[in-house]
Amino acid sequence: DPDRLQSTAMELVRLPVDVILTDSGTASIAASQATAIIPVVMGVVSDPIGIGLVASLARPGGNVTGFSILSPELGTKRLALLKEAFPAAKLVGVLLNPASPVTGAQQLAPIKDAAPALGTELVVAEAQSHHAISAAINGLVVSGISALIVVGDAVFHNERKLIVDLAAAKRLPGIYPEREYAEAGGLIAYGPNVPDNFRRAAGYVTRILKGEKAGNLPVEQPVKFELVINLT
Repeated sequence: DPDRLQSTAMELVRLPVDVILTDSGTASIAASQATAIIPVVMGVVSDPIGIGLVASLARPGGNVTGFSILSPELGTKRLALLKEAFPAAKLVGVLLNPASPVTGAQQLAPIKDAAPALGTELVVAEAQSHHAISAAINGLVVSGISALIVVGDAVFHNERKLIVDLAAAKRLPGIYPEREYAEAGGLIAYGPNVPDNFRRAAGYVTRILKGEKAGNLPVEQPVKFELVINLT
């Protein structure tokens, strides 16, 4: 429940803890708003500069550092891969969460920019919850889409089984942001390896506990990307 993040972050600060490790931009914002002193290590965040978490990737400053997954730029690649797999796809649906701090312009704009050159038109549907996801995908199908892109989002990741099951029921080929979607039954996934980010984040936690300042550790980009195709 994203609405509980702020109170949960404050609970950690009151304990207090030595380091806070976060998953997603929303959780990272909650942690940074709860404390300017306790170090925060972002395991996964799409655009830490754009959402105001760090001053720069090289020198974050403050108490926040960690690992980005470059989600906005990957939308273009996902659309190209989807079009390569399904050349006849002309109308493509995009599922996004308007409540996510990096969903709007940051993730959608690159996909929109790439669509004309690839001979596709986009239909965008928004969803923020379990029930809204079902309605959004059903609405996209009614609009006549022949393929689906799901943008990176923590809510969608948690609801990935629902999303891929709905797509399968509608015989709708889709491309997703992480391999976990393909493991849950989705057709194609392309993006950074999220578990690898968290393994690297563990190293940052160790360095901070040994005395280094979070603001002096650069925000690092992913080093491992995966194209996963579900052959079933």
